[in-house]
Amino acid sequence: MPHDDFAIEPVPGLPERPPEGEHILWQGRPHWWALSREALSIHWVAGYFLLLTLWRFLTLVDQVGAGAAFASASPFLIMGAVVCALLMVVGFVQARATLYTITNRRVAMRIGAALTVTLNLPFTQIRTADLDLRRDGTGTIALDLEGSTRLSYLVCWPHLRPWWIRRTQPALRCIPEAEKVARLLAEAAEARVSTPQVERRPATAPMAAE
Repeated sequence: MPHDDFAIEPVPGLPERPPEGEHILWQGRPHWWALSREALSIHWVAGYFLLLTLWRFLTLVDQVGAGAAFASASPFLIMGAVVCALLMVVGFVQARATLYTITNRRVAMRIGAALTVTLNLPFTQIRTADLDLRRDGTGTIALDLEGSTRLSYLVCWPHLRPWWIRRTQPALRCIPEAEKVARLLAEAAEARVSTPQVERRPATAPMAAE
């Protein structure tokens, strides 16, 4: 029978039910092909094996003929196809195991295929959000956190801004309709941050008159 690895979640993508007054505005996953392309560099890997195949063919074609040269170079094509297929599987599994959530108070990121981690990032702890938009409409929204908050690059990869290792920035990677999601995030964060925060403090005893 099919088994849902995340059936224990009270709300998909969240470790617990949202408190009163908080509601979900958007949920989504990375596009698996965009994730394979951007995070796993599948195009560069494919190009590398094609270059090896071409190099092998050109070095042998004058000596043994085109047919024999292609036969000698074809193992590089096979290896490249296998490696690219594995990368696509990794990209698909990572995308399937990921769920990003934007509420009216925070960004939540359930990430990790082998080791599942949920990051809760309140809007009050997010300094800026940067959008990297691609031609196909997918994009990455990187979140710059306030203060000295640091996240492990290895634990959170690939859900981080690429190559920002010293000051890691969690990111909604390769999401469809990224511009629309970025606009929604900006509006929700602005509304939340501009809302006065009322703290309840214990009442103090009145001062005695002198």
